[in-house]
Amino acid sequence: MSPPSSGQRIERQQLQQIIAGLTEGVILIDPDQTIAWANTAALSMHGARELADLGRTVDEYRERFQLRYRNHHALDDGTYPADRVVAGELFTDVMVEVARHGETEPEWVHRVRSLVLNDANGDPDCLVLIITDATDEMQAVERFERAFNANPAPALICRISDLRFIRVNQGFLDMTGYTRQAIIGRSVYDLDVMSGADRRELGKARLSEWATVPQMEASLPLPEGETKLVIVAGQPIEIGDERCMLFTFADLEPRRKAESALRNSEEKFAKTFRLAPVPMKVSTLDGFRIVDVNEAFLKETGWAIEEVVGRSAAEIELWDTATTRRRMESELVETGGFRGYEAKLKKKDGSTADCLVSAETIRIGGETCVLDVFQDITARKTSELELVRAIEEALADTSWLSRSVMEKLADMRSPQREGARKPSSADLTEKERQVLGLISQGLDDGEIAKLLFLSRNTVRNHVQRIYAKTGVHRRGEAIVWARERGIVGSQPPAKRPKKT
Repeated sequence: MSPPSSGQRIERQQLQQIIAGLTEGVILIDPDQTIAWANTAALSMHGARELADLGRTVDEYRERFQLRYRNHHALDDGTYPADRVVAGELFTDVMVEVARHGETEPEWVHRVRSLVLNDANGDPDCLVLIITDATDEMQAVERFERAFNANPAPALICRISDLRFIRVNQGFLDMTGYTRQAIIGRSVYDLDVMSGADRRELGKARLSEWATVPQMEASLPLPEGETKLVIVAGQPIEIGDERCMLFTFADLEPRRKAESALRNSEEKFAKTFRLAPVPMKVSTLDGFRIVDVNEAFLKETGWAIEEVVGRSAAEIELWDTATTRRRMESELVETGGFRGYEAKLKKKDGSTADCLVSAETIRIGGETCVLDVFQDITARKTSELELVRAIEEALADTSWLSRSVMEKLADMRSPQREGARKPSSADLTEKERQVLGLISQGLDDGEIAKLLFLSRNTVRNHVQRIYAKTGVHRRGEAIVWARERGIVGSQPPAKRPKKT
């Protein structure tokens, strides 16, 4: 080949001046494979300070720089972009990773395209490599892919140009049971991620427009022909220069199973509630408004269901006193339930029934409610009281009865709540029994002090301990408690014994 003419040299100088300041790298190669010139950007993209650092020829360039594709496969001799342009090949967007000789990891990522400049006769005069530094872009893509793969939320990426899936993360594979090979390359028509969605047509339109796909419930097809209930949404993204759609998923299957189990549980509860032979009601914990009652409740109280549902126990005066109602409601709020609370249930006609009430907080439809169960003990209490009266009438003088019999009679008069410990006269010391016996005779602290040769303070201390052990709060209650148990006592001698 003849050397370039004077006119050709001027034109090349003008070309170099034009491209010297471009941000894209430009390397000019003569048809004889000599590297004729490179602009500053091209040198910088190779870590070179002058043209000689690139090598004088294409062969030297190949010795100084190692190129590989993005799949980590090294480029062989004859396949470098410089080799291909020397061979007259025109190409665009060849992506290569570049490392200086001896380095194990690439330092740059180049996007390369070729250009051939012909002379006036149509013969190749100058071969051009145009290089764009894609290092930052590829690093961003790598960071995205690492985050995408590590994200536990199931996700797929679909390419807009052909609507085929190009990325799938482990979260999606774990959720569905698919393999990566079964996903990559399939189209959105093969694997319809919006199957069964109410707004499927809107999702398809947004996908074709490269616009955000709103959240929607869908039935995602699984490998074995089953489906999984999911929430799917799509977000437009770019990977390199390609438009893509990032689909993310939320697995609703656990929620569906939980809802199904909850429905079954509530159905069983409803059947049990309706068929229970004892009165039951359900009310809200907030405000204690009645939500539901069973047939046994209506039969026991005389109310109709429409007369009680939506109203509170206070409004229908369900208990004989407001104090009873407030005490039970307070305990429910503080402890969440109670067992065997004795109270008088007030019926619609104003009559009352003795009941043992048990209550527990439960969750119904996401709301905290209270389940009340009533056990009518009117007949039992009547029988017990009649028995006690008969015994009392037959045995007006109880002095010969044993202490255990008296205790049992007292317990029948005043039954304790279930689980509560019953105070007994056995808990008292001999001196406390003596003081209590004198109290039951109507003596005050001063009189007791004189009879027992004690100080008033000592007597008062005995009295306080008696109150604590018997569960009474007033002197009158202590007298009743003592007499019910046959603790009457006798007066000791009025004179203090002489000291010997």
